[in-house]
Amino acid sequence: MESIGVLLMCPMYSYLEQELQSRFNLFKLWQQPPSKIPEFLKSNQRTIKAVVSNARVGADAQLIDSLPNLEIVASFSVGFDKIDLKRCEEKGIRVTNTPDVLTDDVADLGIALILAVLRKICPCDGFVRSGKWKDGDFGLSTKQFSSKPVGIVGLGRIGSAIAKRAQAFGCSISYHSRTQKPLKHYKYYDNIVDLAKNCSILVVACSLTDETRHIVNREVIDALGPRGILINVGRGAHVDEPELVSALLEGRLAGAGLDVYEDEPEVPDPLLRLDNVLLLPHVGSDTVETCNSMADLVLANLEAHFNSRPLPTPVI
Repeated sequence: MESIGVLLMCPMYSYLEQELQSRFNLFKLWQQPPSKIPEFLKSNQRTIKAVVSNARVGADAQLIDSLPNLEIVASFSVGFDKIDLKRCEEKGIRVTNTPDVLTDDVADLGIALILAVLRKICPCDGFVRSGKWKDGDFGLSTKQFSSKPVGIVGLGRIGSAIAKRAQAFGCSISYHSRTQKPLKHYKYYDNIVDLAKNCSILVVACSLTDETRHIVNREVIDALGPRGILINVGRGAHVDEPELVSALLEGRLAGAGLDVYEDEPEVPDPLLRLDNVLLLPHVGSDTVETCNSMADLVLANLEAHFNSRPLPTPVI
């Protein structure tokens, strides 16, 4: 398969890059000056048959149309919202992602965000490092996690894993999703506003679609209220970011823990100055074990496709 051209959209995991280099004819798009990219794609359009994307850089219609021999787009991510699925379907291009293998890491991080925001872990750390502890106690944290009602937006693999972990803290679980699940011990709300009204901690863990874009808007934030905490381990566009910022600045929301943002890596400047907000650089699945597994799944999908075998994790 050394003659098969694979286009890597941006720098990713070094192990993945090395394996792609050893198995395929690898092209690294980011090494091209932006002004030269159209010429580069035109020069290599006959060779490139696969694109490897991720949660940050996908494959839009323009890119897809510029590669007439493209057969598959493999995402180094569970998310595929940056890939134009409609155009891929029209052209018979396969799309794969990396589900399941990152579920536990993202769920672990979701719980870590909850604890860190509620117990003010980062401000506490800064308090000790600055030497202020010598002058007095830090004070009380926002609230405890144990036994608090937790609402989850999207009870898929990751949402279910977060729910299971929150239950271990004695939390009651409610959720909103497209359909009700056969789970008697979780309360279902068909309206996200009602979910937000009835929980202290709202966790966003659903897929990004046209229907879920800005699913957390001003109405939802106000329903969560001035004692509520918002956690987002889904996609930045799930949350209306300006509304979130204003709610935090105005005290209409108690705090937030964010791993994702609307315009990554850009983060709204006001959030950087708030000590009731924990900001992470989209690292939900970033452990060595999970990144290795994700890379292996990308490689398995590519090799299965080019050897005419069933794809391990097809999207389309």
